[in-house]
Amino acid sequence: MTINDKKITQSEFLQIYLKNNPDPKYDKASLDEYMELFTKFKLKVAEAEALGYDTIPKLVKELDGYKNQLALPYLVDSAKNESLIKEAYERTKNEIKASHILIKTNPNASPEDTLKAYNKIMLLKKRIENGEDFAMVAMGKDGSEDPSVTSNGGNLGYFTAFQMVYPFEDAAYTTPIGKISNPFRTRFGYHIVKVVDKREARGTITTAHIMVSVSKTATGETVDAAEAKINEIYELLENGENFEDLVVRYSDDPSSNKMKGVLPAFGTGATTRMVSEFEEAAFNLEKDGDYSKPLRTDYGYHIIKRISLTPVASFDEMKNSLESKVAKDERSKSTQDSFVAKLKKEYKYVDKTKKSLKWFEEHVDSNYYKGNMDISSLKTNNALFTMDGKEFKQQDFAKFIQFQGRRSQQESPKNVIAKQYKIWEKQTILDYEESKLASKYPAYKALTSEYHDGILLYEIMSDKVWNKAMKDTTGLKAFYESNKADYQWGKRISATIYECNSSDVANDVFKLAKIDTMSSSKITRKINKESELNVRDKEGKFELDKITYLNGRSFNPGLNAPYEFDGKFYVIKVSEIMAPGQKEFSEAKGSITSDYQTYLEKEWLKELKEKHPITINKEALYSVGK
Repeated sequence: MTINDKKITQSEFLQIYLKNNPDPKYDKASLDEYMELFTKFKLKVAEAEALGYDTIPKLVKELDGYKNQLALPYLVDSAKNESLIKEAYERTKNEIKASHILIKTNPNASPEDTLKAYNKIMLLKKRIENGEDFAMVAMGKDGSEDPSVTSNGGNLGYFTAFQMVYPFEDAAYTTPIGKISNPFRTRFGYHIVKVVDKREARGTITTAHIMVSVSKTATGETVDAAEAKINEIYELLENGENFEDLVVRYSDDPSSNKMKGVLPAFGTGATTRMVSEFEEAAFNLEKDGDYSKPLRTDYGYHIIKRISLTPVASFDEMKNSLESKVAKDERSKSTQDSFVAKLKKEYKYVDKTKKSLKWFEEHVDSNYYKGNMDISSLKTNNALFTMDGKEFKQQDFAKFIQFQGRRSQQESPKNVIAKQYKIWEKQTILDYEESKLASKYPAYKALTSEYHDGILLYEIMSDKVWNKAMKDTTGLKAFYESNKADYQWGKRISATIYECNSSDVANDVFKLAKIDTMSSSKITRKINKESELNVRDKEGKFELDKITYLNGRSFNPGLNAPYEFDGKFYVIKVSEIMAPGQKEFSEAKGSITSDYQTYLEKEWLKELKEKHPITINKEALYSVGK
């Protein structure tokens, strides 16, 4: 394809085609259908570029952030990286239970403040080694500065690889059970870790649950009613009723009810999506099909059923995900020094700092320590090093170091400059290699191109379609007026609906509903006096053909006789029968907005096809996959 004379290759099309079609077909109809979508996509990107979206600072910054992440796997020593991946897998097979104490330290703290923090944590370590209780020391005066210590005494529970920052993980996995690590530093400060236990990883578990919702702040009757309800459900389960049927009838979790109560799989530790009480109860179930006794969490009461338990996968199965995690993790930085050494050799690096750094050493003054070094007197621009036939010069380093102060004045100017230069040189070499990645690695180029197009597409669609449809109230109302026939109510009732768990309960509700002075809430309270499972009520306007248990039924004004549908019994008290009719703008605004967005996009694409000439090479298209 060419668009505005810009060539788009078969390989680019194929990459996106395969990504969006896991079971690809290469017949003419399938390729034509996808090419239509691909063309619309490329038209929108071309328009975004034509309007300068790729120069908008916030989008440039966003893309640069993605590029930095994508570049990480290419900027490491592959051999050392492989050892980190294997180390991560071995750690994934085990879980550590540990407690810690933190003394906070700023990453740029002065040597005096750093030493003060180190001495403080060493003193706490000695107190524990002399017999004081770890948790009491952590929670006591001048103890741990981790805010969570007041509730957990420093106890972090069980965790596994990638759930803590790497230096913390490393200390935890290399400290014997019952022992306390030497102080170590992370970006948060100094820590000591006591390893309490180590066990084989429990893998991931899939569960289903029945939930009776009650907030963690609820008290009195609300909690008692919820507890009574979950206990009644548990009794029904114990008496042989089907778990999935009870989910449908009684569970208050709308996100899992349609899945028969089944929840996403989860594992152990700090990043689990499950609260600890739920997690422990789930993993304590011995076999598939077992269910727990009722338990309470911050969300309410639960009965948990074990669906399946999946042990830790093999190394081969996990390798790709581990590679991705290592690349994004702090541990990958440990391989960069050796990688930089290899780049220096590859690009024939020559050090020229012997004379070129002297000016910097001589100009480390009070301004530098205030974070605003005066570099205006640097008149030369000599090379600090050469690499790949290019010079990297004094003025480049000056721009870097100008605002790098705000640190202790205890070190000599020579040491200060040596440290800053080492940081700058390493980053400069990595940046240079990153600038060459697109030409060296087609996969990297394809990914950055995909992110570039995706960012521009989202932004221009927001401006031209999504946000425009919501902000253009005049156009939205005009669209509604032109398409009123599409927004109609079906037959509706304004009613109170009682959903009952048995025919007898429905008959009792029917008798009480005949009494005009009995409100729906009074009826429900009375019927549920013996069991919270008997009935639940709801009031409102209901469209008959949209609700399965109302669809196809005739209702009269007033109280209608009980009937059964799908194992439940319904009593409907109708206050008004509402004939089909026109939806007002406010009643259909969501649907109108969605349809207006579709209309705007369609009209916009007509303009783009006129504005951006496209030619498709059919021969190349139909040879895709061959």
